Amino acid sequence: MPRIPLSPRRSARAADLVGSSSRAPALAFSLALSLYLSFWTGCSRAETASPTAATAPTSSASSASSEETTASSSAGSTTATTGTGSDGPTATASTTQGDAVLADVLSVSAAGTQWSVEIRSPDAGCERYADWWEVVTPSGALVYRRILAHSHVDEQPFTRSGGPVEVGADDEVIVRAHMNPGGYGGQALRGSASGGFSVDATVTAEFAAALETAPPLPDGCAF
Repeated sequence: MPRIPLSPRRSARAADLVGSSSRAPALAFSLALSLYLSFWTGCSRAETASPTAATAPTSSASSASSEETTASSSAGSTTATTGTGSDGPTATASTTQGDAVLADVLSVSAAGTQWSVEIRSPDAGCERYADWWEVVTPSGALVYRRILAHSHVDEQPFTRSGGPVEVGADDEVIVRAHMNPGGYGGQALRGSASGGFSVDATVTAEFAAALETAPPLPDGCAF
């Protein structure tokens, strides 16, 4: 049978089909290799980023812990033995100066010439007790003294009233307590009946020390 020659256009199309079929395996291999490399590159990047993401919460937790420690330290450092409450200055313990255990004035309230003074003292009976509180001018003159006739072992702190305290409502005075034995030197308050009272750390045992022997003085201890 005679062969029918192909036209030039049909010959070119046939050649393209043959070339395409011969390139197909190479293209498939190239595509598979590209997908394989892309997969492992993505995994490598993910593993590199993972530690950074994991350490972020740890860092935040460490920072929070540090802030809590700082806050705890600050709260502790602001705790003091004295403060001011609704009833005036308060203290948590009696003052110790050298070997002497002393009496602290915690608060003062005035109703006209009648004053009430709150005291904390390490009473142990007549052998050691707070035996008076007094009102003194800033220059060291005795205005008023309230004698305490017995110890207050089971009543701490305790409040005792006295008067008349003859000072003006705006007159500044010092209120302190005396320990027997021990003398002056505990916490004292300074202020006025109208303005209130606050702790005055400048009032030491040496302030107006001569008043310790000035009348009136206790004539004994009941118990």
